[in-house]
Amino acid sequence: MKSQFLKLTGAALASAALSISLSFAAPYADGSKVESFTAKDQHDNAFTFKPSDTRYLLVSHDMETGKKANTALSALGKEFLGSKKAVYMANIHGMPGIGRMFAMPKMKKYNHRIILADDAALIANFPAQAGKVTVLKLSDGKVASLTYWTPGTEGIEVVLK
Repeated sequence: MKSQFLKLTGAALASAALSISLSFAAPYADGSKVESFTAKDQHDNAFTFKPSDTRYLLVSHDMETGKKANTALSALGKEFLGSKKAVYMANIHGMPGIGRMFAMPKMKKYNHRIILADDAALIANFPAQAGKVTVLKLSDGKVASLTYWTPGTEGIEVVLK
């Protein structure tokens, strides 16, 4: 009985340690393999991210930067991101319900697709700099380069080349 208890306790501890180490994995960097994920867009449509089909992945980490990025991307038209094989994702994890109540209707007005990252583990994969959008340039599902875009200050063409 005691032996079985120790085995179960050991297995539980090993499982917890693995979960913790995975949740604190290092953010993507040059050469990292980017994982597929599923999320919803601003219209509540399902989206599956496929790294091998994507050239650029843009991630805004805060509301103010996201607003600037959305304004810039919207001005370029609905087809711009698709023409560049680019995906734009906004971090909404941690946004309180009252904030979502006001933010979601505004997001629905943008003509480009916004993937909503509402998972802490997903967002943890992406490095961040204050006031900037993280831009991963992908090649064969791996990070070919990592740069940052400052929307409102510089044009997106600076990073999507």
